[in-house]
Amino acid sequence: MSLGRLAILAAIVAIFTAPARAEDDVSTNVKLLLAARNSDAAGLQRALGAGASPDSRSRIGETALLIALKKNDLATAKAMLAAGTNVNIAAANGVTPLMAAAFAGQDEMVTELLARGADIAAVDRLGKNAMTYAAGQGHASIVQALLAKGVDPNAVYRNDLTALMWAAGYGRDDAVKALLASGARTDLRDNRGKTAADIAREGGYAQTVILLQPPK
Repeated sequence: MSLGRLAILAAIVAIFTAPARAEDDVSTNVKLLLAARNSDAAGLQRALGAGASPDSRSRIGETALLIALKKNDLATAKAMLAAGTNVNIAAANGVTPLMAAAFAGQDEMVTELLARGADIAAVDRLGKNAMTYAAGQGHASIVQALLAKGVDPNAVYRNDLTALMWAAGYGRDDAVKALLASGARTDLRDNRGKTAADIAREGGYAQTVILLQPPK
């Protein structure tokens, strides 16, 4: 057969052959992450069943678990935990699943993550950890859960800030009470020389300031 006829035959075959779907070229790991991003439970299970790694990460280092927690999609988060994802994989910015759950006030997920060995001491690129996120957002029950796991109520973080200072700076009175009940000191000072009460006063949180006053 001549080269000309071969070329014609190839053209005919190309015309009548269905093009490959774009999704056929997408790896199972990418499909898993897309399913998590779209809260697609069926797609998530298909990807896992096809061999996707539960620890797959996006371009910014987020696992399907972290993506789900940031979306407050607890069903997907639970599915990823059941699939055995590593709960301590942090994104490129250092944020871990525990930090995300603490920030969002997801009590059930925090409990589950802690039970699965989530690192309570992990710090992100901003120098914050699960405790400072929980205290700053005023999630007192999560603050208590972290304290019960051994977090020091007087631990000092970036800029010499304590969890009490984070809570006081946003007027999170329930978190302030939880920390004080666990022995948080009110006399510690940040790198500006300010106490938790000073920080609350700057923010205009008069009731918080009262809570932080030493007993007479």
